[in-house]
This record gives sequence, structure tokens and C-alpha cells, in this order.
Amino acid sequence: MKKIIAILGILAVAILLGCTQAPQNGSGLMGDTNKIDSNTSGNGYSNLDQFAQLVRVGNKVSVDYTGRFTDGNVFDSSAGKTPLQFTVGAHNVIAGFENAVVGMRVGDSKTVTIPPEQAYGQYDENKVLSFDANQFADFNQLVVGAYVTAWNTRGRIIEVTDKNAVIDFNPALAGKTLVFEIKLISID
Repeated sequence: MKKIIAILGILAVAILLGCTQAPQNGSGLMGDTNKIDSNTSGNGYSNLDQFAQLVRVGNKVSVDYTGRFTDGNVFDSSAGKTPLQFTVGAHNVIAGFENAVVGMRVGDSKTVTIPPEQAYGQYDENKVLSFDANQFADFNQLVVGAYVTAWNTRGRIIEVTDKNAVIDFNPALAGKTLVFEIKLISID
């Protein structure tokens, strides 16, 4: 019985020593704990930065962007201007743009293609309205391409005749697929 107790005691000591001593070469279950991995993942961040703050709903962010049509023509850009600032989730920018910044880190860049449903919606023929000339105090002043406001909605005059004016109340980018290059400048 004394032999069994002695063997169990030796095993207990061996187990305790084995579990409490650090590996001599620094490679245990956690890998080499004596080194810091300074590899980058192509975005200029070290692998340690994987825990850096990510954009989430409620964050106020600043971004630089360039908006293009699918044919490559630029329709808007912050280049040479103050970066665009908005609060994610406040719906102050189009949904697809807002969704695109979620999960980004400061310094990240991405290009996203946003369908009309996540941008300005599909073009709606029902938003093209004809108005009689007598509905305008200054009908003779109306010019094709000019903008007017009715019912708190901006519309573009697309046709003027002797008797009426046709106004398109669709957003200018309705029905368009948009491509944005976005760079996250800051998370406030």
C-alpha cells in the first residue's frame, strides 16, 4: 500500500510540475507566446489589430468616397472636400452605403455595388406628374431642367407646353445601380 501511495505521490508531483512549467521553447497550446506576430493582412494592420474598433450601428463616422455609375462615370465624390460624416443607423445616407461601412476599421477601403433597392429605389412612372398652367403663378418662367418643390418633394421639370408642365418627382438617381469606393477616415 505504501508503494501505491508513493507512486501516486510521484505522479501527482510530475503532473503538477508538467502543468505549471512554461514550455522551454515557448511553444505550448497557445503557440509561441514569446513572439509578437507583426504580419499584416494587406490593409496595413498587424494581426493584433483584429480587435480594433469596428464600425457598428450608432457610431458617428467620417468617410471619403467616390460614387460612380456602372459605366464608370463619377456622379459624386468627397475628393477635395470635407469627408462625409453621418451616424450609422440614423438613415441619413442611402441604406446600401450605410450597410457597407458596418464592420469597417479606420483606414479600411472597399468598393461596393449598390442596387437601386438599397439606393434611391426603382424609377416610378407614377411620380411623373402633369400640371395645368393655371396651377403656376409664374408658368411662363418654367424651364425644362429646372427644379421645383411640391409637397416637400423636389421635382425636375421635364416638359413644358402651352398648357401644362410635366414634372418628374423621382430622385435623380432612381433606378440606378451605384458603385462606391469608400475609405473610413474616423469613428467618433
